[in-house]
Formats: sequence, structure tokens, C-alpha cells
Amino acid sequence: MTRLGCAALATSKPRVKRISDEPAWVLHGYDWSESSLILDVFTRHQGRVVLAAKGAKRPHSQLRPVLLPLQPISLSYSGEGEVKNLRAADWQGVDLMPEGEALIAGLYLNELLMRLLPREDPHEALFDGYSQTIRTLTQSSELPVAVILRGFELMLLRAMGHLPELDRYTLTQQPLDGPALLTVESGLLSAPQQDKALPAQAWLLLQQALERDSPWSAVLAALATWDAAWRSALQHQLRQVLHYHCGVQQLHTRQLMMDLQTL
Repeated sequence: MTRLGCAALATSKPRVKRISDEPAWVLHGYDWSESSLILDVFTRHQGRVVLAAKGAKRPHSQLRPVLLPLQPISLSYSGEGEVKNLRAADWQGVDLMPEGEALIAGLYLNELLMRLLPREDPHEALFDGYSQTIRTLTQSSELPVAVILRGFELMLLRAMGHLPELDRYTLTQQPLDGPALLTVESGLLSAPQQDKALPAQAWLLLQQALERDSPWSAVLAALATWDAAWRSALQHQLRQVLHYHCGVQQLHTRQLMMDLQTL
């Protein structure tokens, strides 16, 4: 091979990607070997990334107490393939681990992200919303856990492009002027006779909240004014849309939550 050909091969060699001090949350981890883990993480600037954490399961590994779900961390990693190599991880902040219902709710959010969020597709606003959601679940909040979950579900569906504009009927693009039902394939439909339909006022409040500079707090403030019937109707409709796009009839964490409530 000529020197020119060798030079061309050298210049075409993929560049190893190196990321340092990246804000992240661990979504899920599973065994890779006797001493290592494969991690599914949600990062602020790189999106959802899969990492190999070599030696993380060893008793004296500095990574072992850091790589936990629902805890804010900072990561450094490198690699050019689908699975990158974790180089360092540091715990961030003074957050406490959610407990009880809040813990199951956090794991439910993680399952949604793993099913709906493409790999290496950055969503900085969604990352910030997720961070705020976990911290709200961890802290003593006057809001019911169900309200906090509905807020995140709305932001997630909007970020993924699965939520239509909530101030108009989707098929006709006419302004909302009566009860409407959120459907999987046709968006918002006029449904004055449906028990699960929400009045135009409810949808308009959510649309206005989602358009605010701080949509997370605005959506929660809007949902906090709703009565139990409105919240139940929204939960039913969002669940149908989420299950459709996740490709499942029931999420694992949703079933776990129901089983615990039965006990």
C-alpha cells in the first residue's frame, strides 16, 4: 500500500469520544461479569448512554456506592462504540434516596425513559425536568405523588413529540371550545359524551403551563388546582398514550405499584 493510502486510512480512523464531568442519573444497571456492570444512564448533554463500569462490583471499588439509581452524579467516559467505557463517577449534592411510594415512582420514571428515549439524543430541558421531579419526590412535598408523575409524563410526551397542542382539536386544528379526549392516533378529539373527557379549560391550562419558561413548576401548579375527577381522567388518557408508544400493555413498575397497593 502506498504512503498516501496509509495516510488516508489513518485520517479516516474514528475519533475516540471523551466526555468529562457530565451531569447524569443512572436509570438501570445489570451484571456484565463477576466484577463489572453495564449501566443505562441519562446525561444532560449527551442524552441516554450505555456504559461499561469495569470493576464496579468489587467490594472496595470507589464506583460501587456512587452508581445508584435516583442519585445525581457526574460522569467521565470514553469510547467510539455503542457501549462506552466509564472512567470516573462522582456523587453530586446532598439528595436523599426516595423511599416507599416515591421510590417506586422514581423507578417508574426510569422505565419510561429507557423505553421512550433514543440513545445519544440530547434533551437538556427533559433532563432538568427529570432532576426536578426526582428532587420533588425526595423532599417533603404537599403534592400527591400521582400529580408529580402526571407532570413528568406530560413533559416527556411533549419532548418526544407524542403530545399534540392542547389548545386545539388535532384533526381540524380548530380552537378548543368544549370537552376533549386525548387519543393515541388522533390527538385531541371532541368528546362531549365521554366520561373521561376533560373540559377545554383543563387542556388550555396545561398548554399554557407547558409554554412557560419553567414548564415543570407551571404544570405542577396547574395540576394542583384540579379536582380528583380531572386528575383521574388525565391519568387514564396519558396511560393509554404512554403504553402505546412504549409498546406494552403494562409497565413493569406500574404492575409492581399495583401489587404493593393490593398488599
